[in-house]
Amino acid sequence: MPDSDRPDILLILNDDMGYSDIGCYGGEVETPNLDRLADDGARFTQAYNTARCCPSRASLITGLHPHQTGVGHMISDRGFDGYRGELNDRCATIAEVLGEAGYGTYMSGKWHVTRNMDPRGPVHAWPCQRGFDRYWGMLTGAGNYFAPKFLNDNNTRLQTPGEGFYFTDEISDHAAEFVRRHDREQSDRPLFLYTAYTAPHWPLHALPEDIAKYEGRFASGWDALREERLDRMRAMGLMEERWDLSARDAAVPPWAEAPHHEWEQRRMEVYAAQIDRMDQGIGRILQALEETGRLDNTLIVFLADNGGCAEEIATTYGNRRSSTALTRCGEPIIFGNRPDVMPGAENTYQSYGVPWANLSNTPFRLYKHWVHEGGISTPLIVHWPRGFERRGDLIDDPVQLPDIAATFYDAAGAEYPTERHGEPVQALEGYSLLKPLRGESFDREAVFVEHEGNCAVRMGRWKLVRRHPEPWELYDMIDDRTETHDLADANPSLVDELSERWWDWAERCNVLSWEEVTGR
Repeated sequence: MPDSDRPDILLILNDDMGYSDIGCYGGEVETPNLDRLADDGARFTQAYNTARCCPSRASLITGLHPHQTGVGHMISDRGFDGYRGELNDRCATIAEVLGEAGYGTYMSGKWHVTRNMDPRGPVHAWPCQRGFDRYWGMLTGAGNYFAPKFLNDNNTRLQTPGEGFYFTDEISDHAAEFVRRHDREQSDRPLFLYTAYTAPHWPLHALPEDIAKYEGRFASGWDALREERLDRMRAMGLMEERWDLSARDAAVPPWAEAPHHEWEQRRMEVYAAQIDRMDQGIGRILQALEETGRLDNTLIVFLADNGGCAEEIATTYGNRRSSTALTRCGEPIIFGNRPDVMPGAENTYQSYGVPWANLSNTPFRLYKHWVHEGGISTPLIVHWPRGFERRGDLIDDPVQLPDIAATFYDAAGAEYPTERHGEPVQALEGYSLLKPLRGESFDREAVFVEHEGNCAVRMGRWKLVRRHPEPWELYDMIDDRTETHDLADANPSLVDELSERWWDWAERCNVLSWEEVTGR
């Protein structure tokens, strides 16, 4: 395929965001740039991640299931092939494949698929060793937005940043500069840019002007807001009228009975501000593509690594963070979700917790970690004006992370390798999304997911799902996408059939029982 026909490719991933937070999926957050991509492209309504950051990232950038890459859980070595905690040598990254196909390859943001953070240690699983020509970002998972640790420029560790630094802005600005530099230095080649935000992952750190935009926006409370979101989602065509709103989490009181309303609102205001700032930065990346004349032939994909995160940060968390217990100015950091401390500033370290994650994942059940719809459903926006003619369309085919790599290879005319450095590479697991984007039938038979013993298989209208260590549940996803009516007892043979398929997949893909992984 001539270079002039091959698209530039922009992959945007964000962190710990619920299915319905952004505007074009029904949320309250102002996301005009993502909304623009949705209006001029397509939204998938049933796209799935793997419920957690590291395995989702590993799956996304390799086109494999996470356990096949060695990142079946997080970045610690648990002693099993599927759980080594960093990318293995039997997978090829998107950057490696597209680089071999003639692309310039760039990454800005969060990596989080290596065990080693020390430049003096083994760096074989770092970005520049896995196919990226240029990298700027954070190797680990989360941290202070005003002074993050483990920042790297290629393989060089950077000093703690000074005044005026905000990580989300820096990710955006480095990404935009990669576009401009590529166009200046090698404009005749296509580019692949992976932009991986930490927003809106805790801690709740945002800029005052962004927080101010949302003052009072969540004052009606989580009960009313969940109802309002679902109404908007139904009006957009994202949700069917017959699908019930899942029950409020049992750990969450009715809004009218909840204490500390002002603090609770502030938590969600800061979270919204974090997403808003990300969208502003996406706008600057799009501007760079427009200025260089590359936007119309850029295949852009946006998605999230897992559902909204219900983790409540305890005040004891600071005891494990003594090395980062001071701000850049030497002020003590106050750790934990304390209602006497308003979140947002650098001297705080909080999360938005169960109540607001319940809103983020409207109308679904559960959260990050679990593989019910609230944990694995992601917004998925695809934009490529020259590549397909859908404008604002919704696509209902169930899709999952390995499909993204397959789509990029299809669009770029890139050949997926059988070997890497002389060693065999596992077969690609994904299916190109260009088929449904162009109105053609999709080939996938089933979607499989596992995280921490939480298991799911989606096959046609049926989803079999289990919250570890509880029994299997069965849902009809045509009639009950929100998983409110368990049909397992009425369909034992179907439960057996689907569970057998799940175990066959697990054995093929290096998935072990959670008891075996943990030794408990």
